[in-house]
Amino acid sequence: MKKSYLQWFFVLGTGLFLGACSDDKTIDPPIITDPVATAPSRYVVASAPVGSSGIADYLLTTSDLSQGTISTVGKGIEQDGSYRYYLTHKGKFFSLLYGQGNPGAVTTYTLSETGELVKSSDFQSETVQVFAPAGDDILTIKVPRSGNESASWFRINADQSKIVGEGQINIVRLAGNGERAHFTWATQVGDKIFAPYMSIKGAAPDVFGTAYPDSSWIAVFSYPEMQLEKVIKDNRTSFIGSYFNNGLLVDENGDTYAFSPAVATSSGKQSGTKPSAFVRIKKGTTEFDQSYYFNVQEKSGGKKVIGQTYLGKGKSLLYMLTDPADQYGPTRLAISDIYNQTFTWVTGTPESIASRSASYNNNTVSADGKTIFVGINTDAGSWVYAIDIATATARQGLKVEGGAITAIVKVK
Repeated sequence: MKKSYLQWFFVLGTGLFLGACSDDKTIDPPIITDPVATAPSRYVVASAPVGSSGIADYLLTTSDLSQGTISTVGKGIEQDGSYRYYLTHKGKFFSLLYGQGNPGAVTTYTLSETGELVKSSDFQSETVQVFAPAGDDILTIKVPRSGNESASWFRINADQSKIVGEGQINIVRLAGNGERAHFTWATQVGDKIFAPYMSIKGAAPDVFGTAYPDSSWIAVFSYPEMQLEKVIKDNRTSFIGSYFNNGLLVDENGDTYAFSPAVATSSGKQSGTKPSAFVRIKKGTTEFDQSYYFNVQEKSGGKKVIGQTYLGKGKSLLYMLTDPADQYGPTRLAISDIYNQTFTWVTGTPESIASRSASYNNNTVSADGKTIFVGINTDAGSWVYAIDIATATARQGLKVEGGAITAIVKVK
């Protein structure tokens, strides 16, 4: 598993007309440049040090992912713990500690005028498996896999960096089939939260197994109240997304696309009969669009999609399982047009990637929309790969020394 800018406030006085000079010249007020508008974007690269305990990552910043070298040696901001997850919202960079059952820190950073991360707050919250921007908040959800029948949700206000709302969801009642709903992610869609979930047994010896491998569900909540409004159901795919893998994307038209990795299990073995595929929910509706079905498994020659990063204009970077029977195994990259249902393998990257940057950070597309950056770790080292979206070709860019890349996040 793996896995802000500083706000300037200005008070500008009213310009004074200076007309008392004997030569009647008017003195123009000085031009003041807004640093928020001119400050360049920065990328935060999280790198896990090799052979270190108690340190999740070092955070490094750079303005260019396409070339050069950066290193964790003597540099970067240390992140404690075993695992950290990162996202940006409302100009701030958030680092969330996965405490493995213990409380987890939520650390907030802003960018200095020189483009460096500056810690602005640090507080304790529950360890969570779901985290996503929503409104002015970061919405997080703690999802118990057994025992407690309620998932806890928290609204962390991005401006105040504190919890401003919380509540619980009975996940056994939500599943309604004798199992429990285990949320895979949450995404804001209009004024609602779409939260897809797996149906799991939640009891040993088959905690993540299910008797319902060929169905998918998305819980729809009002926001910010988080009141359950309905559950969207479909039997053309298995569950949407997977553990720590966001299965939803919302395009520029407001339509929601959802993928199923088709990895439901029973007693540790895949048990579903439906293929890995994309389905759609049209803007303003809360039903699956029965006219749309993109069978990715068929287009890829039998492979399954386990993660995706939306690139814009209907294009998505897909992370495909090299072994469809192993959902935790290596992946291979592909570019897909989800509108036209096309599929193209990416060339120039390893065909079997055991370790890479997280797919849920979807803001690493270049400003011109032509390139997507992905961190890939190999035995020879760690590089950021620049992938040309139009041609599905990649080349090595920035090299990261001293650790394995776990996440790349663009901070504006």
